[in-house]
Amino acid sequence: MPARDVEARLRALDAFLIEHQGLWRPRPFTQRQLPWESEHPELAQWLRQRSLADAEASHNQPHDLPAPAPFPQLALQALQLSTVDKLPAQPLQPAAHRLNVDVPGRKWQQIEAFGAALHFAQTPGHWLDWCAGKGHLGRRLLHAGQRLTCLEHDPALVASGQALSDHHRLPVTHRLQDVMADVAISAEHTPVALHACGDLHVRLLHLASAAGCKQMALAPCCYNRINAQVYQPLSEAARASTLQLSVDDLGLPLSETVTAGKRVRLQRDTSMARRLGFDQLQRGLRGCDEYLPTPSLPASWLDKPFADYCRELASLKGLSTGEQDWSALEAHGWRRLAEVRNLELVRGLFRRPLELWLVLDRALFLAERGYRVAVGSFCEPTLTPRNLMVLAERD
Repeated sequence: MPARDVEARLRALDAFLIEHQGLWRPRPFTQRQLPWESEHPELAQWLRQRSLADAEASHNQPHDLPAPAPFPQLALQALQLSTVDKLPAQPLQPAAHRLNVDVPGRKWQQIEAFGAALHFAQTPGHWLDWCAGKGHLGRRLLHAGQRLTCLEHDPALVASGQALSDHHRLPVTHRLQDVMADVAISAEHTPVALHACGDLHVRLLHLASAAGCKQMALAPCCYNRINAQVYQPLSEAARASTLQLSVDDLGLPLSETVTAGKRVRLQRDTSMARRLGFDQLQRGLRGCDEYLPTPSLPASWLDKPFADYCRELASLKGLSTGEQDWSALEAHGWRRLAEVRNLELVRGLFRRPLELWLVLDRALFLAERGYRVAVGSFCEPTLTPRNLMVLAERD
């Protein structure tokens, strides 16, 4: 998406998200009855009668679902508003021998795709790999005559990264750095960030633009990893909007799970079904028809008998369970999970529009500071759902 279209698209997405916030804000997991169900009873009933397997099959492509109105109309509008072109790509120079050792295959493919989409008028002289981990991205981008600095806050990753760079005899400096603290960035740097979370990549935008970096590229991730309780828009256009986004709202784009394996999905489903079974229990115990937030639990809790799981979780919340029909409660949890997953397909229509709104806010922030910006995808969503990229360059 060229720079001239960025602000117009953000405004169109803004209007769409505001108009339909009654559909995407309520969370079926915490609310047994959603406000919009009374307005669209046919759609609600149609979704509620579907199975968990039906929901799983539709999760990644909710737009194709032959659901009652207004679902198809919303799906079409969401697709039109959130479609972006793939950024032009040219293959990178072949990687040095064994440069991809220690990199998971999917991550290496993401690095290759990210690098292939990097097109700057000026050839970078000094790459800055932001939140670099072991520096795999930066090393893949590095060519003869260039330098690379990798910033990472985990000492073990810094040490491992430096050892890898030294092994390949590359001019790389790995620095132990909390990027939320004072960071020395200079105009000579070309910062790159592949899936730096929330505040971390926002910090990069502020520092790099203030330092006068001539070019940068980032693929944002985890928009909900922020310290504030409410999202603070970056650009003037986004700040002018009446859209107020909570941390929960910011998690909506991350609910897509195209990369999860079968074992991970089963573990996720079991955890959610148990929490929903417990939710039914706690509402009765408290005499209060409201969701009760519970703490994150170790995966080992899923190995406990369901009765023990509920007793111990109730104890953490100061509740006593007494004797219960545990098998009925467990079965209820799985039935509720099927309903929740299917009702969430409505929210699923708004995942990409909200994510693109957030990415365009970042792009406009840079455009307002004199950068030429381009926004597009750098790979297919099957490789990573977080496939949106901002390229920025200025004279």
